[in-house]
Amino acid sequence: MKKILIIEDNNEIRENISEILELADYKTILAENGKVGVDLAVKEKPDLIICDIMMPELDGYGVLHILSKKEATASIPFIFLTAKAEKADLRKGMGLGADDYLTKPFDDTELLDSIESRLRKVDALKKDYSNSPEGVNKFIKDVKKHHNLESLTSSYEPRLFKKKNEIFRNGDYPNHLYLVVSGKVKTIKSNEDGKELITGIYAAGDFFGYEAMLEEIKHEDSAETIEDSSIIQIPKTEFFDLLYTNRDVAQRFIQMLSKNVVDREQQLIDLAYNSVRQRTAGALLKIFEKFGSEANEPIKVSRDDLSNMVGTATESVIRVLSDLKDEKIIEIQSGKILIKEIEKLEQIQKWHVAR
Repeated sequence: MKKILIIEDNNEIRENISEILELADYKTILAENGKVGVDLAVKEKPDLIICDIMMPELDGYGVLHILSKKEATASIPFIFLTAKAEKADLRKGMGLGADDYLTKPFDDTELLDSIESRLRKVDALKKDYSNSPEGVNKFIKDVKKHHNLESLTSSYEPRLFKKKNEIFRNGDYPNHLYLVVSGKVKTIKSNEDGKELITGIYAAGDFFGYEAMLEEIKHEDSAETIEDSSIIQIPKTEFFDLLYTNRDVAQRFIQMLSKNVVDREQQLIDLAYNSVRQRTAGALLKIFEKFGSEANEPIKVSRDDLSNMVGTATESVIRVLSDLKDEKIIEIQSGKILIKEIEKLEQIQKWHVAR
């Protein structure tokens, strides 16, 4: 049973709304002012909030502002009630993130339709969408259905990029969000001497190239295929249509895009503090996680790419690989690397066993 919090200082209106909703099989939680409403929202975590604007203690705008700053309540659908129908009120409420606006007096059908519409949108956005062409197209189709985004394209055809093809380069303006359907992609930063550092590796189901769009800057790295790859390109305009239409859409899409943020931060820490042996072990583990489908399957990776991930000379990485081979942690088969002892490689990555 869905829980709905009603924040309304008028006792008669509050009770009437509660009665209507309980007849429609909703559980109601009642608050007589904004301060009580905020406390109950945090404690009860309702599925939806109905809130009057003009109230003593704390008005509706204040309630929405506070709840939108709290992680636990920021995504709860919020419907304003007001006796005013002025456009300034509408703009202010929607600008703060309200999902809908009902002007008193309203009838039962209008109230229930608004609630059901908001709850359907939330349920749609809570679905699990895979990072695949089908998952992306399903997500966009649901968003289009529930948010009336008629301009959005609901089908994206993958484009084939040959091995070592450049997808975008440092200094380009970002025009697309990219999704790897098959193959492997790397992002690279280069210094003035032409030395490269691989900042990210991406396999099927991974998004990349969105950081520059979110910051509204040029790309600060380049993207290149490691092997023949099939990639979906989502236009920038449609990407921002998704983000700006609704806060729930933005939250859901950002969750889909943020898988590599922690990895990027960890890479910077490793470069600053870890030894070449540790970083090489970490790079091998990351490659295995991304590209290794089975524990006994050798991984094909060039020594140049591996050294660019580690952030050191190729010769240094080759020496570490030789040590790891002598220790029987890895095997090298026709240039491919087979990890024999994942646990030992994980231990090498840690400080207390570093050499």
